[in-house]
Amino acid sequence: MQPAEIAAVPIVPGPSTAAPFGGGGGTDTAPAPADEADASAISRVEHAPPEPFLAAEARFAQVGIFLIMLIAALYFSKDFLLPVSLAFLFALVLSPAVRGLRRRGVPEFVSAAALVVILIAAVSSAVWVLIDPIQQFIDDAPGTAATLRDKISLLRGPIERVMAASQRMEEAARAGMPVQRVVLEEPGLLSRAATGVPEIGAKMGLTIVLLLFLLASGDMFYEKLVKVLPTLSDKKRGVRITREVEREVSRYLFTITIINICLGIAIGIAMSVVGMPTPVLWGILGGVLNYMPYIGPAVTGSAIVVVALVSFDTVSAAMVAPAVFLAITVFEGQIVTPMLVGRRLEMNPVAIFLAVAFWGWLWGIAGAIMAVPILVVVKIFCDHVDGYTAVSEFLGAREGQIPKDKDAAAEKT
Repeated sequence: MQPAEIAAVPIVPGPSTAAPFGGGGGTDTAPAPADEADASAISRVEHAPPEPFLAAEARFAQVGIFLIMLIAALYFSKDFLLPVSLAFLFALVLSPAVRGLRRRGVPEFVSAAALVVILIAAVSSAVWVLIDPIQQFIDDAPGTAATLRDKISLLRGPIERVMAASQRMEEAARAGMPVQRVVLEEPGLLSRAATGVPEIGAKMGLTIVLLLFLLASGDMFYEKLVKVLPTLSDKKRGVRITREVEREVSRYLFTITIINICLGIAIGIAMSVVGMPTPVLWGILGGVLNYMPYIGPAVTGSAIVVVALVSFDTVSAAMVAPAVFLAITVFEGQIVTPMLVGRRLEMNPVAIFLAVAFWGWLWGIAGAIMAVPILVVVKIFCDHVDGYTAVSEFLGAREGQIPKDKDAAAEKT
């Protein structure tokens, strides 16, 4: 081999290369050592994005997309889900009664039919009692509005001047531009009632029929739950959660119903004593809207303020009825309800307010009334399922306060 040829041969440095020209006249052309491959692999790993960060981002995105889709589904399917949810809620309240009558030999279908008939009779009686006060309130509405306008005539001047200035600015902006006005005719009250009554009747029929089937089926739901869940511990936990949800929700709704009935009676008597018109209407309105914590009493109190301003000659006399209503509701909310409901089901006030506002926006008044029972169900579920401690802590009344039976449930599991 010539010297020029030897100089042209590439030399790969490495651990096995002893010298540029080894003994025997040849060169070392062995492949790249393993250390270089390891170094390149380490470099790729170091420059790769961290996997835990991407995993957390993906989970966050998945949860966000799921919540958006769930809220959209709840909103657009409210005509079906609302009566179904009401039926399940009434079933939770009435199932213990059906089970107790079954132990005394009464068939489940008979007791279910009797309870549904009693429920329909109670609702019909409440509506029948409300017809006359509501009719009187509607008849007095024009005079009430006129009187209210006269009472607030001091504010009419500044408001009219602001509205006139706004109208002049709008006309100046539209000067020289052809404007075509489109007026949409709103449906009248009778047409709304004609289209709304069949829809309400269909929803009520679906609720009643589904409630009858749920009560008459007895423990079939628990039997199916035991068969569906895979492991024995899951079966025990599932039955325990459903039993506790049924017990706590039925106890809560029964207690709150008794409290609201007494509250309605107290409000009606107090409004009659202070001279408010239609005291029966205020009593029923206060009792029904009290199912919506914070928002319901605020709505009732605002209506009482407006009617009191119209009904009484002086502002001091008009403020007596709202003051009495405020005293009654504060006594009920701060003393009676915590004492009767107990600390087991105390909730975070912020969570309650957000739940009432959210479900009220989603499903209207019925959704706002069902907001707290739904919150109770969510809290009980989070108390028994691992991984949802943060949600249970947020829904609890005190920071770091976990129900005692959660530890017992964990030990049993």
